[in-house]
Amino acid sequence: MSIATISVRNLSKCYQLYDQPHDRLKQFLWRGRRQYFREFWALRDVSFEVSKGEVLGIIGRNGAGKSTLLQLLCGTLTPNSGEVTVHGRIAALLELGAGFNPEFSGRENVFMSAAILGLSQKEIEDRFEEIVDFSGIREFIDQPVKTYSSGMYVRLAFSVATSVDPNILVIDEALSVGDGAFARKSFDRIMELKSAGKTILFCSHSLYQVEALCDRVIWLNHGKIEQIGTPAQAVVAYNEFLNRSEVNIPMLQTEAQPVPHPQGTARIVSVSASCDGRTGKELLVQSRVSTVCIEVNYAFDPCLPVPSVAVVISDMDERHITSAGTANEHITLTPTANGVCRVTVRYENCRLLKGQYWLYALLMCEKGIHVYEMASMFAKLVVVQDDLEVGVVSLPHTWIDHNLTQ
Repeated sequence: MSIATISVRNLSKCYQLYDQPHDRLKQFLWRGRRQYFREFWALRDVSFEVSKGEVLGIIGRNGAGKSTLLQLLCGTLTPNSGEVTVHGRIAALLELGAGFNPEFSGRENVFMSAAILGLSQKEIEDRFEEIVDFSGIREFIDQPVKTYSSGMYVRLAFSVATSVDPNILVIDEALSVGDGAFARKSFDRIMELKSAGKTILFCSHSLYQVEALCDRVIWLNHGKIEQIGTPAQAVVAYNEFLNRSEVNIPMLQTEAQPVPHPQGTARIVSVSASCDGRTGKELLVQSRVSTVCIEVNYAFDPCLPVPSVAVVISDMDERHITSAGTANEHITLTPTANGVCRVTVRYENCRLLKGQYWLYALLMCEKGIHVYEMASMFAKLVVVQDDLEVGVVSLPHTWIDHNLTQ
C-alpha cells in the first residue's frame, strides 16, 4: 500500500479584494458590521493525496489557483478552511531566493536558507562546498548578494533548495533555471531527485513536460479540481477546454543564435523549411502531393549527451496539429567531433488539408524534455487542395466493400 506523503482535505483559500485603499480602514473600524471588500476564492474544497515517490503535475490557466495551492502546501500561506498534512522535508522552487537577505553575503545566506529548510549547522557545513560548487559563483560567495546579478542570485538559491535532500520537491515553472550550462545542470539535478524516488509536485504551462514527467495530473479551474487522472487524460481534456475558450498556451519565444560549440549547453544555428525543393518563409503546399522538408542545424557542447530535435506544426491560433521528435522515435543523431548536427525531417505527400499552418523547431535534451532553445513560427505553410475532403489532416485509410469480398 502506497504511503500518502501529502494529504489535502477540503482546502480553501479566500482573498479580500478592496476597491480603494481606505476601504481597509473602514472595514477595520466597522469591525464586520459592514463589508467593504469582495471575496475572491482562489481555492475551494480541494482534496487529493500524493503518494511517496509520485510526480504530480498541476495545470490550469493563469489565476486558476495553482500557485496558491503550492504556497499552502509549503506553509507560506494559511488556508481559510481545510487541512494539509505533509510527511517529510519539503523544498520549494517557487520564488527562488525570496528569503535571501540582500545585505548578507552569499555564504551567510546559504547557512540561513538551509537552516530554514531544516538542516542542522553540521549538515550545512558538510554540504556547503557542494552547494557552492554547483552554483558556480565561488569567487563571489563572500560578497553581499545585493551585488549579485539576477543569474547569480538564482543559481545560489537553486543550489541551496535542491541540496537539502528534500523528501518533497515543489516546482513552480522552474524545471530549469538560469541560462546556458546552468539550465542543463538544474534540469539534471531535478531528474536525479525524480530518479531517487522523491515526491515531486510540478506546476507548469508546458504540457509536453507535464506529460513526460508526471504520473498523475490535476487540472485546476477557478480554484476547483476540474479533473485528476493520468497525464494523457488530463492534458487532452485541458487542451479541449483551451480550444473551446480560444486561449493559447504560452510558448517560449527565442531567436536562433549562431553560437558555435556552446559550453555546457546547446544552441540552434539555423532552421529552414522547403516545399518541393523551394525554400522560403511562406510555402505553397499541394495537399497529399507536395513534399515538405524542415532542416535544423545546431551546435552543442560535446561533453553533453547528443541533443534531440522536435518539429511542431500548429494552426494559426497556435493549437498544435502534429509533431515529430527524434527522442520520441528513439533516434540518436550523429554529430561531428566538435558537436555540430544537421537533421532534416521529410513529410512526403504532406497530408495536411487546406489552411495555413505555423512551423516550430525545438532543440531539446536527449530525453526530449528540457528545451535548450525554440525557433517559433519560423515558416508558414499555405496548403491548397483539389478535392472536397474536410478537416486539418487526411489520415491514411482503406475502404472495404464487404459485399464484394463475399
